[in-house]
Amino acid sequence: MRALLVVNPKATTTSERTRDVLAHALAGDLKLDVVGTEHRGHAAELARQAADDGIDLVIALGGDGTVNEVANGLLAAGPAPSLPAVAVVPGGSTNVFARSLGLPNDPVEATGLLLEALRAGRSREIGLGLADERWFLFCAGLGFDAEVVEKVEHRRAGGRRATPGLYVRSAMHHFLGGRDARRHGPLTLEVPGMDPIGGICLGIVQNTVPWTFLRDRPLNPCPQASYDTGLDLFALTRMTTLPTLRHLAQILGSTGNAPHGRHVVSLHDCDAFTLRAEEPVSLQVDGDHLGEHRSVTFRGVPRALRVIV
Repeated sequence: MRALLVVNPKATTTSERTRDVLAHALAGDLKLDVVGTEHRGHAAELARQAADDGIDLVIALGGDGTVNEVANGLLAAGPAPSLPAVAVVPGGSTNVFARSLGLPNDPVEATGLLLEALRAGRSREIGLGLADERWFLFCAGLGFDAEVVEKVEHRRAGGRRATPGLYVRSAMHHFLGGRDARRHGPLTLEVPGMDPIGGICLGIVQNTVPWTFLRDRPLNPCPQASYDTGLDLFALTRMTTLPTLRHLAQILGSTGNAPHGRHVVSLHDCDAFTLRAEEPVSLQVDGDHLGEHRSVTFRGVPRALRVIV
């Protein structure tokens, strides 16, 4: 089997030693090429070329952003049975996608499970989401959570590490500084066959669970989301302090129940919907900030990607 290992050398927990050890282990079972990414978007370029070259498997060693780029490169012309399969070795700070597939967060352990799956011929076809034309694996967001991601990326560019503490501090600072936006949200939800819902402050779109992790603690705004169904949405029309703390406790809870309350808007197993903004607001997909948008249409695409698990 011909395989390409795409390595993000700047991923939080990836090192040359890790790369070499894993490449050596994988090369025993695969005809393997190893390429490191050099700039943002490079993983997508490598994956697109791998598909054109008839490679059987693309393995991503990096964080969620690296895997997202690989998926977008492979799916540049849409899903097809002939596309390479995808495998993931976690090398980032959070690794939501890998962990949502049941992989351990340790790259050596994950490589061992990957080799077992390859030898047993195990794979799974999963549904993905589209935010306009950008594919996402597990989540997207418009509004508050994307603005927090933007702040974290800005701090990372200044040399800060992407730790759970950095996300928590950024979220708290943004929450305390944006009172007007939390009371009068700029977003309107449009779903075919439903009346529009305005005044939304926060829109989290999930393709699976969890939305993210706080260290080892899963956060589940949409606990019914699944790779085998359409998209789920958790939205808030108001983010005042006490109700928001209550919703956060529900998201952190282990009951499996969806957050509920007077200001909660939720969708489950939805084929498509649109979030429109009165003014440009931030968009994130799989934890990467994609700039500001006035309108984004989200669509669920079943059986879009084959993964080795």
